[in-house]
Amino acid sequence: MAQNSAGGVGFGSIVSSLFGGDAGKKPGAAHARMPGKGGILSEVYWANLIPALLLIAYGLVVVWSASLSNVYASLPRQAVGAVLGLVAAAFVWRYDYRALANMSTWLLVIDVVLMLSPRIPGLASAANGMTGWVKLGPLRFQPSEIGKLVTIFLMASLAAQYNGRIKELRDYVKLCGTLLVPFAAIMAQPDLGTGLIIVVTGAAIIICAGAKREWVLVTLAMFVAACTLIVFCSINFQFPLKQYQLNRLLVFADSSLESTSAGYNLQQAKIAVGSGGLFGKGVGAATQSAGGFLPENHTDFIFARLAEEFGFVGAVALLALYAWLIYSALALAMRVDAPFAKLVLTGVIAMWSYQLLQNVGMCIGIMPITGIPLPFVSYGSTSMVIQVASVGIVQSVYLHRTKSA
Repeated sequence: MAQNSAGGVGFGSIVSSLFGGDAGKKPGAAHARMPGKGGILSEVYWANLIPALLLIAYGLVVVWSASLSNVYASLPRQAVGAVLGLVAAAFVWRYDYRALANMSTWLLVIDVVLMLSPRIPGLASAANGMTGWVKLGPLRFQPSEIGKLVTIFLMASLAAQYNGRIKELRDYVKLCGTLLVPFAAIMAQPDLGTGLIIVVTGAAIIICAGAKREWVLVTLAMFVAACTLIVFCSINFQFPLKQYQLNRLLVFADSSLESTSAGYNLQQAKIAVGSGGLFGKGVGAATQSAGGFLPENHTDFIFARLAEEFGFVGAVALLALYAWLIYSALALAMRVDAPFAKLVLTGVIAMWSYQLLQNVGMCIGIMPITGIPLPFVSYGSTSMVIQVASVGIVQSVYLHRTKSA
């Protein structure tokens, strides 16, 4: 693929300073690891690890509270997921992630296999009408969660070669086309929530890789047109969206539908959030959640449960921890030199930010309802393992932060 200089400003100019020091270098250029001082403690990026650990602890408290009234929430299982996640994060931390920079073909193959594996006879395990799980003996997990991280490395490896400026339209189209492959594969389940995460994280990487403003705006217009067409066809022909998915969009667009059966989930979530008041009702005292009025209060709507039990103060504390976590990753991205490292961090930041915005937003009515978990908090072992492992990615970038050789 063509090598480009960073001689101009693309749509990603807001983060163009991230790429200023690598113009004209080949993606495989040698880098030297910055020496650490003070032993192993100096090799840990505490600014990112501390908020992550606090979020994990906070999430375990909320899941424990949910387990008091919800038989589907299990604190031991969630704790096992957290421990496995920490083990995975430790492995990722010590692994030199730069080895993946030139493995885009393999990453694409692995990504597609992961997304399609729940469709393989004998492996699929359905839940809530979606065949998104794979069962191997006693082990049951969601391959699409692993696919989120694979997609980040895939798109970063492809986009890093442009060194902050994508000059040719064909290169931009090639990147967008590659992103559509795992998106199409995950929609075969179908899993719209994970599909949106993949699109957002991939799009963030492409934009920050130096895509021109006009290309991005045209792509956005095409995306809006495609969504409009999908909704139109779903209303008139009951395809491709299922009725419950369409109802969620209609309720989001028309607040008057909240009082109908289609808007029940959103209505109960708002009641739970509002009833928490300033300091909340206390652990295990959430009447909306414990009374069975709020559905999926341990997974999709766990923020509403948290707000009901811990109130406005507890919700703000949670958001402050996320802000700390995301800002620390962004600060690291501003400090490292290699484009691949910057784009990997961009993908992780986009994943955390979008999942946070979507999950919290749908509980208060500013985003449509989708099955997107709240990172480190929502019940689900696979999600917990992957989110904690993503902290390991940030730690690996810090450990192997580079300077020009």
